[in-house]
Amino acid sequence: MKNQNTVLSSGSLEALQARYALRVAARLTDASRELPHDISERLKASRELAIERARLARRTEAATEAQAMGGSPGGTLVLGSTGRGRRSDWWLKLASALPILALVAGFLLIERVHIKSQIDAAAEIDAALLADDVPPAAYSDPGFVEFLKAPRD
Repeated sequence: MKNQNTVLSSGSLEALQARYALRVAARLTDASRELPHDISERLKASRELAIERARLARRTEAATEAQAMGGSPGGTLVLGSTGRGRRSDWWLKLASALPILALVAGFLLIERVHIKSQIDAAAEIDAALLADDVPPAAYSDPGFVEFLKAPRD
């Protein structure tokens, strides 16, 4: 016996299922001719109920798919609307602006820390100049900056 695993596309699978359903329906119709009248009436009512349930299931499935894709059940696609009202739009805008605000706040903090470190370095140099006995000629010496950068013992 051969192993015949075949992959069917969605359309061919539906066509195969439809043909099978037609054959089953034809056999059931032939067999229903031999049934008593009351049983055939109950079967007819059951079939109509099953058909109505199937239609309802297809409609709800189509509406769910349309809403999942961002459209309305009538087939009109509505862009930019989540269907939850104005309040959710406000939260969405706030959530979109929050990363930008955090980035700007981070840049401002970095700038403030950088300026503070420059002020602290200048204050340390000024304190070292005022605390040391340096002759006034040393201030005009080009190597004076190197003297200030040298580590203290």
